[in-house]
Amino acid sequence: MRTQSQVETFVDSITAPPPGRGPARWEARSGVCVGAVNFRSDIAQALIDRVSAVATEVGLRVGEPGCASNITIIGASDAPALAAALVAQSPNAFRPDYAGSAGSRAALDRFVSSNRPVRWWHVAMPVDAETGAVAVRLPGEEQAPYVRGEGLLRTNVRNDLRRAHIIVDIERAAGVSLPQLADYIALVALVQITPEPGPFGVPTILDLFDVSDPPGGLTDWDRSYLAALYDADLRQRNPASQAGEIADRMLGKVQAGTEAPTD
Repeated sequence: MRTQSQVETFVDSITAPPPGRGPARWEARSGVCVGAVNFRSDIAQALIDRVSAVATEVGLRVGEPGCASNITIIGASDAPALAAALVAQSPNAFRPDYAGSAGSRAALDRFVSSNRPVRWWHVAMPVDAETGAVAVRLPGEEQAPYVRGEGLLRTNVRNDLRRAHIIVDIERAAGVSLPQLADYIALVALVQITPEPGPFGVPTILDLFDVSDPPGGLTDWDRSYLAALYDADLRQRNPASQAGEIADRMLGKVQAGTEAPTD
């Protein structure tokens, strides 16, 4: 079926967790705190408000004003230089020394050197799904924590997002509207999205900088993907099975009446 194939391709194309890991999500109880700097105050507030609103839609708690941000949106006139400076200043903030934390060194190099209008980097933490305790060996520890197993096919380890660094190149992003930019940032803030450019072949705000007539904001496909990711049971041991669970849930939402792509 055409729609099923498109949903599976879309999920596989845009989801980009660290190698060997399943998709990470923000944990509902700890939630998110969104900060924006180096923007005009009204633009910064609009970005914070929109990302927070989308986070609320998927069931996340949103921090009050003054909270310590774990989603940081930074405006820059020279985004590669800023990215390089941030990574050089705090390399462990981008690639902590434990399994499953972030993308590869090569991926981080691409984050720094990218010429895209918006770049992002996520940091995750594998935790015990029952207790929320750290589920990997941290630097200085002699052995990994015990996590109760659930057999060969399922696991009690889940991957929680802990930080998202998002840098907006002010000049390169100048050709899009603020609502478009805010929705684009909301999606990449809440999901480990591939940094590779589109188009992705279905209606998605991820095509914002890659097609001549992009959507005005989050599409039904984007919302269905977000809802599927945050609703999914991701305790399958195989990351491919976790992606399949997301695709199955998304397919049901798409077939229930969301927009269909055209040829």
